[in-house]
Amino acid sequence: MLAAVSSGWYLSLGAVLFAMGAAGLMVRRNPLVMFMCIELMLNAVNLTFVTFARRLDDVGGQVVVFFVLVVAAAEVVVGLGIIVSILRRSPAATADDASYLRG
Repeated sequence: MLAAVSSGWYLSLGAVLFAMGAAGLMVRRNPLVMFMCIELMLNAVNLTFVTFARRLDDVGGQVVVFFVLVVAAAEVVVGLGIIVSILRRSPAATADDASYLRG
């Protein structure tokens, strides 16, 4: 039988996932990989909110997670469409190449 996992492990996992996402966002130049790193960071924050909500026995953290998921879904709809259209025009495009989107 497995012992119960304490909330400290979940917080540590959230911190590690957030650090991996932040490092990937700063290091990588491919817009699609940068997009996935942002999603990883959002999910790490969600894990932290859920952990604190459970620890404090408060539903507020879970409500915030719902709003973060809505923002992530909107980001996927708009951002992924833009990124895919950029990568279709030039498959080797980097984040710097998207500067032509400025008005």
